[in-house]
Amino acid sequence: QVQLVESGGGSVQPGGSLRLSCQASGTIAVIFVMGWYREAPGEGREFVASIAKSGTTNYADSVKGRFTISGDNSKGTVYLQMNSVKEEDAAIYYCNADLATKESLVRSDYWGPGMQVTVSS
Repeated sequence: QVQLVESGGGSVQPGGSLRLSCQASGTIAVIFVMGWYREAPGEGREFVASIAKSGTTNYADSVKGRFTISGDNSKGTVYLQMNSVKEEDAAIYYCNADLATKESLVRSDYWGPGMQVTVSS
């Protein structure tokens, strides 16, 4: 079994900062990519940022230069440092892991339960 535990969500003022954390655990063989997605009211789930096993990072254009993703895939940990937060960043944020379990040894997506980030002055 695999689970992703998220923490760090909450309320932040425009221009402020927030740091999200995620820990993956379970019968994991290999983690290929970990990342963050978000869903805002009236919006679909959108990609925010990811970090691959190689350390390569990717960002949505909307957060590039403001958010920084980091982590250690070998430990199943990923973080999202959110700086210069905008009202448009308010959403439910989901941790994602692209990994292979010890049982199947094939790549599959796993998701955290999601946590609210509110941006308000």
